[in-house]
Amino acid sequence: MARLPARSSFLKFSGTDLLRDLDLTNDELVALLDLAVDVKRSPTEYAQVLAGKSIALLFEKPSLRTRLTFELAIKQLGGDSVFCEGPVGGREPLKDVARNLDRWVNGIVARVFTQETVEELAEWASVPVINALSDLYHPCQALADVQTIRERFGNLQGLKLAFLGDGNNVAQSLMITAIRLGMDFALGCPQGYSPNPETVAQAEGLAAISGAALAITHDTAEALRGAHAVYTDVWTSMGQEREAAKRKKAFRPYQVDDSLLGLARSDAIFMHCLPARRGEEVTDAVMEHGRSAVFDQAENRLHAQKALLLMMLG
Repeated sequence: MARLPARSSFLKFSGTDLLRDLDLTNDELVALLDLAVDVKRSPTEYAQVLAGKSIALLFEKPSLRTRLTFELAIKQLGGDSVFCEGPVGGREPLKDVARNLDRWVNGIVARVFTQETVEELAEWASVPVINALSDLYHPCQALADVQTIRERFGNLQGLKLAFLGDGNNVAQSLMITAIRLGMDFALGCPQGYSPNPETVAQAEGLAAISGAALAITHDTAEALRGAHAVYTDVWTSMGQEREAAKRKKAFRPYQVDDSLLGLARSDAIFMHCLPARRGEEVTDAVMEHGRSAVFDQAENRLHAQKALLLMMLG
């Protein structure tokens, strides 16, 4: 892969906000992945690009990877961050929160329960807003994941990503992002846990353009057949605790163990956005397997988010 020119010559984001994966154009998506490679290889070249800029981190949900990788990314690019945890707009209208932040900071990173929250923030704030997780999408995770897959296999076109479990925010962002990049995507899930039909329709349209294959199935063997990457996530996300027993029963056949991993290609990697509940969606043996890429994914959150910040605020 060709080395990019020195800092500040990277492609700038044409939009204002990253609220969903499709807010990045195809060209911007590819450029971001290339920039993430260069940032990872030569971090000091970008060390002061965000000097003098401050970014607010608004988190309604607890976080390890998302919070720390964004804080570190901002600091390592020369900027500063302020962190606020708790309900966004709980004490005052969300539109007032947005317009206060608009006067103080250069950007907002929001990890929220609902997509409506991040969209309302963007409606009322003129500074860029980044969706760091909502109920519908997790675009920053998907960026780090495809970066990780490309590192392992050297390319993305023609590879297959299989996701086992809930058709949740992570699955939806991965489906959109993978299909756009020419990767086949298969989701193996129980009845009643398929992705949002609107997102599936978008993915089908993108597949018609990229030539990638899309499959939503309840058959784990079908989902895993020929897969280069096997991905799973927790069965019960934050806010779904009352459904835990029901979900545990429904998802039990989708646990990624050595047997299920063996249904994919012999060189397939295992992926998880973390935190993982070992013994539920994945066994400890698979987490510790030599083909597990979970900590590469976690590392690449830092680099992919640096690239995103550079393109949006650099």
